[in-house]
Amino acid sequence: METIAAFFRDGGTFMYFILAVAVIGIAIIVDRVMALIIRNKVDSHALWKRVSKHIADGDFDKARTACKGDAPLLRTMEAAVSAAGMGEKETQSAVDEASLEVIPTIDKRIHYLLTLANISTLFGLLGTIQGLIQAFSAVASAEASLYNTAFGIGVAILFLVMYSVLMSRANRLIDEIDAYSLKIVNMIGRSGKGGAKAD
Repeated sequence: METIAAFFRDGGTFMYFILAVAVIGIAIIVDRVMALIIRNKVDSHALWKRVSKHIADGDFDKARTACKGDAPLLRTMEAAVSAAGMGEKETQSAVDEASLEVIPTIDKRIHYLLTLANISTLFGLLGTIQGLIQAFSAVASAEASLYNTAFGIGVAILFLVMYSVLMSRANRLIDEIDAYSLKIVNMIGRSGKGGAKAD
């Protein structure tokens, strides 16, 4: 712990700016990991088997019940099943509306990680420049100026890696929504319920 305190003390003012950026970035990472990997985890293949069986059997109430939940895929599929019987165009419209609501919740705030990675690197470079100026003024050593660069680049690497991981997961969720939405609309249409108008 003493080494970390010395690292920050010797690194200078910009170390605290980088630390603030790191705290913000880590908060975003934790939020997005919770949302994308833990809370919205749905076994899409198992869900599809259950829902498609209920639709094939003509039991749309059980299909709707199987789609209950807050996960984006569940909300989109529930919209499709709920709109069954209103016509294929209306079913597709319900799916599109649900998708427009849930997709922004999937990748929100992830793009900030790239910005924070760049900011932490720039703060590190600013700290390095400040340290080098002080070193040439015989106030500090060049070693202290490099702490800023090391810390800034370390934070940037973490954010860039997590950006890639989270965007990959977000894109996979969006692809699942697109694929299963199309499947459910087509299945409802083939079942005869999607083409019939509700009374």
